[in-house]
Amino acid sequence: MILERIRTLPIGYSEVLYQGRKYGVTRTDFNKGNSIKIYAEELGGNDHISLNYYITKKAESLMPCEMPELKVLDFLYMYRMIKL
Repeated sequence: MILERIRTLPIGYSEVLYQGRKYGVTRTDFNKGNSIKIYAEELGGNDHISLNYYITKKAESLMPCEMPELKVLDFLYMYRMIKL
């Protein structure tokens, strides 16, 4: 389910709404899509979300970057896409 939400973000730059605020999001895929980097920055604010997601033959793993996993999960499940 987490991977499905990550993949709804297009590769490259997009904008989403989260907690009533607009965020600029960059998704970068590496290793044929088996490593994914997400960085979201609140536009006009100072909040950010940063994570890596790894897919191996044995498991998938979410790795928040210097923030609580709960914050990352909330962002992933609650953002709404904005059409540019």
